Amino acid sequence: NADQTINIKGYTDDMAPHGRYADNWELSSMRAVNVLRHLMSLGLSAERMTATGLADLEPLYPNTTPENRAKNRRVEFVLEKSVG
Repeated sequence: NADQTINIKGYTDDMAPHGRYADNWELSSMRAVNVLRHLMSLGLSAERMTATGLADLEPLYPNTTPENRAKNRRVEFVLEKSVG
């Protein structure tokens, strides 16, 4: 809907990333940004979207098993309706 904005939130598990990302903050931020870029390629306006990285904050499951860690590596969409 044109009267809604989309906040794209990226998350990670509690393991330190290997490779190109310095930490989970950077990884979660880039996860959200990549989704935002994909939505832009589909025609959504960048002015209606934000991307936020939240690292390993707010896990859905305890980071005690590989399966739970995989579930915590996610992207969430928060839709906000403009009022007024």
